[in-house]
Amino acid sequence: MKIASFIKEKRKYLGLTQTDIAEKAGVGLRFVRDLEQGKPSLRLDKVNQVLDLFGSEVGVIRKEVSHE
Repeated sequence: MKIASFIKEKRKYLGLTQTDIAEKAGVGLRFVRDLEQGKPSLRLDKVNQVLDLFGSEVGVIRKEVSHE
């Protein structure tokens, strides 16, 4: 699952607004909007601040290699 989808789904499931997330994570509203829209270049420390609200963090995941 992509980070953008994860954040958006968790936020909606918990009945929180983007403003709620920004305030609770200590980041700006614009950052939360960019994060949920999948902006490709965001500060990982701030991404982790938001993910921490959901008991998660950014980590390394092995990519599956296609042998076509």
